[in-house]
Amino acid sequence: MTPCNHRIPLATPTMHGDEMAYIQEAFDRNWIAPLGFNCDGFEAEMGAYLNCNRKTYHHALCLNAGTAALHLAVKLAGVKRGDIVLCSDMTFAATVNPVTYEGGVQVFVDSERETWNMDPRALEKAFEKYPQAKVVMLAHLYGTPARMNEIVEICKLHNAILIEDAAEALSSEYRGRKCGTFGKYNILSFNGNKIITTSGGGMLLCENEADRKKALFWATQAREPALWYQHEEIGYNYRMSNVVAGIGRGQLKHLENHRERKEAVYRRYEKALADLPVTMNPYLPDSKPNFWLSCMAVDKGIKVDPLDIVCKLNACNVEARPIWKPMHMQPVFKGHDFISVEESPVSEDIFARGLCLPSDIKMTGEEQNYVIDVIRSCF
Repeated sequence: MTPCNHRIPLATPTMHGDEMAYIQEAFDRNWIAPLGFNCDGFEAEMGAYLNCNRKTYHHALCLNAGTAALHLAVKLAGVKRGDIVLCSDMTFAATVNPVTYEGGVQVFVDSERETWNMDPRALEKAFEKYPQAKVVMLAHLYGTPARMNEIVEICKLHNAILIEDAAEALSSEYRGRKCGTFGKYNILSFNGNKIITTSGGGMLLCENEADRKKALFWATQAREPALWYQHEEIGYNYRMSNVVAGIGRGQLKHLENHRERKEAVYRRYEKALADLPVTMNPYLPDSKPNFWLSCMAVDKGIKVDPLDIVCKLNACNVEARPIWKPMHMQPVFKGHDFISVEESPVSEDIFARGLCLPSDIKMTGEEQNYVIDVIRSCF
């Protein structure tokens, strides 16, 4: 097959022009540094978006990365050296790395087949083995909501704090409630490949204002309110720039349109690949994914290696990637416990059979048909 004469990317930013108005205002007012009216506006607008039709308000804090938000969430949850934290196994390393920053110990919890997310049964089994665990870190994989009602109830039963990593799941919903509002602490990411972007950045969402205030204190180098530079705790330089927050405000206006276009990409793959021995990344019928990345898994018993498909796509100028490698398989976490209820770990099986497909919302129908033809040629 003749390679495409231009690269078809996995996912890239989609800009609209609204962003420039906010950026220009920041320049006109010479408010370029961290903090500022765009940060305030982005926090308020995101809070209103996430909490539409809900009584519980989540207090938002703009930060320079989703990882920074996760780190502050871990600190707010009180994780100390040696504390066990029950974590999603199938995720990007940024979800779980902040546990190490505070000296905690990750115990990885297997996925379920229906969502590829944390299995509530495995989480319950993890609490049986580690009843002292007081924090759960859950990620929604590729924008697909986990079984939040069950996981929230398990956390309540064991008096554990839930940190919800919704980095990939902004605009996704579970039973009518938006992801990023289920945990005591929740995080979003606006990295360049996410459904909306600030070029780089993230957001922490807290149930109460006092926690947000503490996180802001840490994020601004833990400077005490004195005329001189007084520091009684270790702090961080984690705040978002007022300029990039303006990008986020402009992007937020188009979030629902981005979600609809992501779903259209997924549906085209789903229809075009229906006769092949593959399945698209699954989701629960009472959930509404944002379809951030369209993924597929080769059916069991089929002698087609997903890595061969990835290599073929890349050779044909199409960006594709393997599924996230499970955390318990990562060399850096060698020796950490892994909890599963299946005889064969689900996360390992998904990793062995899965791959991520181009999901850029600017991809034309002709380009997607080309991607589909390359995939079909592998079978």
